[in-house]
Amino acid sequence: MELHNLLITDKEIVSLDDVFLNQYNQKSIHQLIKEHKYVDELTKFGLPVNNKILLQGNSGCGKTTTAKAIANAIGKPILTLNLSNVVCSRIGETSQNIKQVFDKAGRDNAVLFLDEFDQIGKARGNDDKDVGEMRRLVNTIIQLIDYFPKNALLICATNHPEIIDIALMRRFQLRINFEMPSKEILDDYYNKILTSFPAELQNIERKYDVSFAEAKDYAFTIIKSALIEKLENAEKIAL
Repeated sequence: MELHNLLITDKEIVSLDDVFLNQYNQKSIHQLIKEHKYVDELTKFGLPVNNKILLQGNSGCGKTTTAKAIANAIGKPILTLNLSNVVCSRIGETSQNIKQVFDKAGRDNAVLFLDEFDQIGKARGNDDKDVGEMRRLVNTIIQLIDYFPKNALLICATNHPEIIDIALMRRFQLRINFEMPSKEILDDYYNKILTSFPAELQNIERKYDVSFAEAKDYAFTIIKSALIEKLENAEKIAL
């Protein structure tokens, strides 16, 4: 398959200010960014820079946003795998597609982002239906990760780390867990996304024990409802 069909085009630029993480995750991300900033100095001392990262945990809690923010912070382009196109029913073609994407990331000194990594890195089982293509694919990914160039950065994300092949899991130098945000972190997030709206629309009832994605959808739904009601009332007055 053509290379451009294997990647998702996404030019959104995300800064670290757009990422809301707990203190431990913030520290891990900032350490990673600093390692890539001072890669030459660390290399002189024979210290390896982490460039194979796994973001794991709850859906909607910032894994994709974090990957984009890391790429922006270290000044590298981000290549996002188009999972719907990369997987092919023809034997061997999925592995070839994955290899194309890894090769491009290496050539471009880029951040390669593999979302829903469990879909291509699922544990190799003993089921006869699974031993063929799936085992070949996982073996290919293991080799590609092992020889992934140090000047590029691989970030994989999954909601289901428990089903990823254990040999793949061992390849990641850094694993960062994403859990449901606390009330304090969600308040910071609400403050950020509401600040662009008029003051009378910012004082909404806030929902907690939800992901960032759910909080955003919830807040925007309330604001849209209030704006529409305001517009409808203005139309009635005009009549």
